[in-house]
Amino acid sequence: QVHVVESGGGVVRAGESLTLSCVASGPSVTSYDLGWLRQKPGKGLETVAGLSRTDGSTYYQDSVKGRFTVTGDAAKNTVTLQMDNLAPEDTAVYHCTAGHLRNDDFYPAAGYWGQGTQVTVSS
Repeated sequence: QVHVVESGGGVVRAGESLTLSCVASGPSVTSYDLGWLRQKPGKGLETVAGLSRTDGSTYYQDSVKGRFTVTGDAAKNTVTLQMDNLAPEDTAVYHCTAGHLRNDDFYPAAGYWGQGTQVTVSS
């Protein structure tokens, strides 16, 4: 089992930046990579980014490539999402999640995401 807690959301204007942070814990935490999902208003969950704890490889959704950067500390079980040049379409609840990065994709583990933090970007 893995428990995650996110922080760092807020309200910004288009073009500004935000940093989201996450701390993971639990007896199985070292068996998982960490990443980020988001849920836009009225939409389903979508994978945003992921980070491998073993080799540091990353995954990004196409719409955030070049703007978002995922980093972390495997020893501390933390993951950070640096979001630059934010746009109104990035408005969503962002959830940290455990999962697996393989074959250049990130697969969230069902039920292992947090309650989320709201990011609102105004135009």
